[in-house]
Amino acid sequence: MEIFRASNVTKRFGALVAVNNVSYSLREHEVAGIIGSNGAGKTTFFNLLTGMFTPDEGTIHYRDVEITHETPQQRVTRGVMRTFQLTSTFDNLTVIDNLVLAYFRAHRKASLLQLFLNTCKQHRNNEKITAILETFDLKDLRDREVRNLSLGEKRRLEIAMTMLAEPKVLLLDEPLAGLAESEIQAVLEILRRQMGRQTILIVEHKISHVKDFLQRITVMHEGSIIAEGGYDECMSHPEVRRSYWQIDIDAETSAEAGS
Repeated sequence: MEIFRASNVTKRFGALVAVNNVSYSLREHEVAGIIGSNGAGKTTFFNLLTGMFTPDEGTIHYRDVEITHETPQQRVTRGVMRTFQLTSTFDNLTVIDNLVLAYFRAHRKASLLQLFLNTCKQHRNNEKITAILETFDLKDLRDREVRNLSLGEKRRLEIAMTMLAEPKVLLLDEPLAGLAESEIQAVLEILRRQMGRQTILIVEHKISHVKDFLQRITVMHEGSIIAEGGYDECMSHPEVRRSYWQIDIDAETSAEAGS
């Protein structure tokens, strides 16, 4: 079942066309990725899907309902949530208190001030919060202040906070940026546990990190989609080799002809 559909969307910033007449669909429970070099338009397109930007042309549908002009918060209400490249945690609070705030903000609709005044202590043993600590391997870190976590641990916490809202679609903006290889594998293992439960869309710059994780890859270049499909199919596409890998196809063809 199609869960997201963008039809002929275009986004301009002055004379710059950041996203150029792009059509894209995302199926329910699919794990997909959008890759491309810096300036390819992938993050702008991601922002169109999440409501951070409104397209100048085209439409966006979620479960066959047009959401082109809906705000990010309205899309969150529908079950569409994103994380950002920089972790959005409360660094002066503990891991458990960050999770409590995330849970009650999502499910009780209380303001942050009300949550702080309520104190987090009485809710730290909530069964859903306890379960998420286990799922994201955060149990041993529950009483540690977030400022003392590694970047990889903070990234796991941020995704855990998002998951507490029980999103139907999880949109991840370069979740592996800045992580060491061991941290990358830890985050990907966490995400693998969600396969079949959530629809996941990842924007990533380095395909090597996620090539064995993604079910479908979309490659963008200069605001347009130039290839889509499996890893091998996309990476062998002439335009991907030219723009993403910066391989001179004409020179390569000439060399082969002369050998």
